[in-house]
Amino acid sequence: MKKSTFPTPQDAEAAFYEALETGDLETMMEVWAEDEEIVCVHPGGPRLAGYDQVRASWMQILGSGQRLKVQISNQVVLSGMMFAIHSVHENILVQGESRPRAPVAATNVFLRTANGWRMVLHHGSPAPPVAPSAPVEAPKILH
Repeated sequence: MKKSTFPTPQDAEAAFYEALETGDLETMMEVWAEDEEIVCVHPGGPRLAGYDQVRASWMQILGSGQRLKVQISNQVVLSGMMFAIHSVHENILVQGESRPRAPVAATNVFLRTANGWRMVLHHGSPAPPVAPSAPVEAPKILH
């Protein structure tokens, strides 16, 4: 049984990113539902389904020794009584690197359970870099 209770999807998401930054596998897995229907897709990685596959992937990532700083931006939230969907950009800085990596477009889906909100899906994809907007030119009219 899970020890932590997350009263809102935002609390669960905050715990998820805190666990990612601190490299804490147990806290990371507290966020996830203990269910064989959970799904995780890391940027460029395969679709992982079920608690054991998701846990194994986070064990590998968090055990790498790299420490990350994650800043969330461009958040869009869709929520209902039982589900919440958060679409975010993860801006990740790896400790020891001077420049942030390209943002990751992530979707986090949470389910309301008897023990609070739990993550049931995390899907991350590389986001294209934001290009500076080009000046708008007046159309050329030929007569």
